[in-house]
Amino acid sequence: MDIPRGTYGFRFAEDQELQLSVLFAAGCDSITAPSYHWDGLERTDGPLLLFQYTLSGEGMYESGDRIHRVSAGQAFLAEIPGPHRYYYHPESKEPWEFLFLLFRPNLILPHWRKFLREAGEVPHLPADSAPVRLLRMMVIDAGAGRISDPLIASSCVYQFVTELARMQITTLRDRENWPENVKQSAEFIELNYSRMISIDQLSEHVSLSKYHLIRRFSASTGLTPGAYLTRVRTEKAMELLRGTSLSVEAIAERLGYSSGSYFIKAFRSLTGLTPGEFRSGGESLAYRKLFFD
Repeated sequence: MDIPRGTYGFRFAEDQELQLSVLFAAGCDSITAPSYHWDGLERTDGPLLLFQYTLSGEGMYESGDRIHRVSAGQAFLAEIPGPHRYYYHPESKEPWEFLFLLFRPNLILPHWRKFLREAGEVPHLPADSAPVRLLRMMVIDAGAGRISDPLIASSCVYQFVTELARMQITTLRDRENWPENVKQSAEFIELNYSRMISIDQLSEHVSLSKYHLIRRFSASTGLTPGAYLTRVRTEKAMELLRGTSLSVEAIAERLGYSSGSYFIKAFRSLTGLTPGEFRSGGESLAYRKLFFD
């Protein structure tokens, strides 16, 4: 089924009794003009979350001091307002064709930020992955007038963000299908997590450039190499917190963290608990281990 071109906006009245996810716009576009340029700090329609997926061609996405070329199979995730820019590649010889969704952050911001933290702000998604299929269908339904009330719109947004999270789970469980150099990278991290592992060191180990390593690793595992290292260290930390009397500082050093405070921050970002809270149980359940999908 052909995807209709254009932008479809939604301005449903808020329901005072129900908390709903709010769809702002969805669409499909083909850009060839160098004048196409959006600055996240100049927009006045926020707060919004933008998910934009490239079908063909290439665009540019800048976030802080990072510059990404966004090609077919890649998406970028942006919070509006925010310090980012995206625009048509000035040297591109073909149109930049993409699908996009804009929605309010209420209710789904934690899901969004978790995916962003684990997959990175410019993740790779296969064209037949569930989130991309759903995004395509949402644009088709918008063009056909089938997103006709705020409940349908809310369901679409929530399902889309849930599929992003679910894709992370299914990708991580499919290790046997990872490319060999991705498996080697993961094994290297798992064996050397207690040392400060740089992306240069990792890319040299598997004979890939940093760019291609990050791209392949993220596409295969659903995590950046850095996020994968944090996950491995967190799982080892839980074993040490419950199985030894080592201090938090000693555990941080054993795991390869530069300081105890950095270890605490990384541990809390993934588990929602400080190492001390995990060890003691506090007022919550005394976990022996936490499992990550």
